[in-house]
Amino acid sequence: MADFSGTVTFITGASSGIGRALALEIARLKGDVVLAARRRNRLAILANEIEALGGRALPVACDVARDGDCEAAVDLALKQFGRIDYVVANAGFGVAGRCENLSLEDYRRQFETNVFGVIRTIQAAKPGLVESRGCLALVGSVNGYIALPRLSAYVMSKYAVHGLADSLRHEMKGHGVAVTLIVPGFIDTEIRKVDRNGVYHADMKDRVPPWLRMPADKAARKIAQALLNRRRQKIITAHAAISILLQRYFPGLVNLVIALGGTGRGRD
Repeated sequence: MADFSGTVTFITGASSGIGRALALEIARLKGDVVLAARRRNRLAILANEIEALGGRALPVACDVARDGDCEAAVDLALKQFGRIDYVVANAGFGVAGRCENLSLEDYRRQFETNVFGVIRTIQAAKPGLVESRGCLALVGSVNGYIALPRLSAYVMSKYAVHGLADSLRHEMKGHGVAVTLIVPGFIDTEIRKVDRNGVYHADMKDRVPPWLRMPADKAARKIAQALLNRRRQKIITAHAAISILLQRYFPGLVNLVIALGGTGRGRD
């Protein structure tokens, strides 16, 4: 089986969830990783875990919503490793609430991280990817295909990421850079314990039942193989694949299920 030997992967949002699990998986497959996220203490712990596996990791404090942070992180990565072969634009969170209860600032904050943060990452890393003829992965969501009530800000951001991936595929092809859209369903991560301001609450209950949530390490294995194979798109979890298929061919049925679920009723 192919591995990541001799390559460097730059991952945003690496301090938790999919980003953290993917960093560990790539290290297990002999790749070097650049860990970019806001929480320095978590990055240091993760870097130590990777080094204990015999891998090399560079933890870099980086807020994708702040101008200049991505460029500085990429510069450090190139100084440390001399190259970047894979970039995973993973950093993101979800703003929830009925449209009338959200402010314009709530929508701006959602897009600042989930959309403009992705663009900042791409623009900072593109020269390195072009040089290595590498692979760019954008982490979208099943909600980039299926809209739900109370998630308009998040859904809009993921629809935007999906459109961005489709456009970039054309732009990057001439440079020999692959673009992979990762489409997770319900993964067992902290994202549903983060409030609309991007603050993590350990005691917040995850409303998704455990049987529907895929472990992050299993998702990471699937994502790593998609990167190695330079896949156009990889849908993670069977329920996500089925939901997208139903939305495409039986949208009325999907709308009925959403209505019966009562997702649109009630307050924030």
